[in-house]
Formats: sequence, C-alpha cells, structure tokens
Amino acid sequence: MRLFASILFGAAALAVLAPRGGAHFRLLEPASWLEESQLGDPQKMAPCGGTSADPGKPTGAVTSVKGGEKLHIKLREMVFHPGFYRVALAVNSRDELPPDPEVKTEPTAKGPRSVSAAIHYPPVPPVLADGLFPHTAKFDKEVEADVEIPNISCSKCTLQIVEFMASHGLNKDGDYTYHHCAVLQISANPDKPIDAGYPAEKK
Repeated sequence: MRLFASILFGAAALAVLAPRGGAHFRLLEPASWLEESQLGDPQKMAPCGGTSADPGKPTGAVTSVKGGEKLHIKLREMVFHPGFYRVALAVNSRDELPPDPEVKTEPTAKGPRSVSAAIHYPPVPPVLADGLFPHTAKFDKEVEADVEIPNISCSKCTLQIVEFMASHGLNKDGDYTYHHCAVLQISANPDKPIDAGYPAEKK
C-alpha cells in the first residue's frame, strides 16, 4: 500500500477542558451489527466493538447498498471527548480493516494520555473517509455524512466506524479509540467499472 499524507488533530490545549470520562457514541445509520445500550456500549474493542468482558449480542442486521453510490452515516455522540471519526470497509475478513489511528501521547501521573492522531488524506482502501466530524466541543445534535461506497459486490462486507478520542487516558480494551460496525450487502452497478482497490469477494 502506498504511503499517503497525514495530518495531526491537535488537542493538547484541550487537556484541562475535556472531561475525564470515556467518550461513547451510538451508530444510528446504518444499522449496527451489535445491540447497543443507550450509550452505545459495548464499543471499546477493535475492530467492531464489544469488550473483553462483554463481546456483545449480534443484531443480525444487514444493510443493502448499491455499489458506487452514497451511504448515509448517522451518529450520536453520547459522552463528549474531542476527536474525530474514520470509516473503513472490509470485504472478506475484518482482518482487512486498518489498525486504529496512530496516536501521539503525553505522559501524566496517571499514565499516558492521547494528544493527537493521524488523519490520512486522501484516504486509500480500505479507508473510505478519515477525519470526519472533527470537534473540540460537544455536539448539539446528531452528526451525519454521506460516504461513497466502492463499486463492488459482496454479501457481507463490514463497514467500520471508529472514534479517536483526544485528551483521553488509555482504555483497557480500546486504547484511545471506540468502535462500531455494520454489515453491508453491496451490489455492484454494472454500468460502472469495478473498483480495483478492493479484493473480490471469496465464494
């Protein structure tokens, strides 16, 4: 995979302003693959949520999408922390999903705390969008975006949405990132070329 440009989301100045509790978010659209609590839990463990103590209960939800078109993503941040979101797509295995955002930390008396993380732009597969909804203050409403889905076919692709949290202590399961996923059934548009950046589905 070729190298691509990255920038850092700076948040060091927010350290004294940010709450110490962990951020939480709910995936409202598309339908989450796990049943979520009012806070969106369980969501700490990569790549798709759960925790070491609670793997979560699958919903069985599958969202149908047309390849080469936009998918609407809708989130609600339940507990504020400064940061941003990233969206990625795996075709055959969740092992295809990228590692969590690369984090710069600073030492504190209570252990390392996140300062910033890399935002890769332009995004390359498997990342669909990076640096979404950057914020340093609490959202006053749900946040939404349309993300273009590659023109491919797959019966059970995994769409991953993660939140990087700045000015945050190290979590047991998720380090500085929270995770949600959705299962997509993508049907390629025959009038458009197949996106060669993604592997073919294994039958």
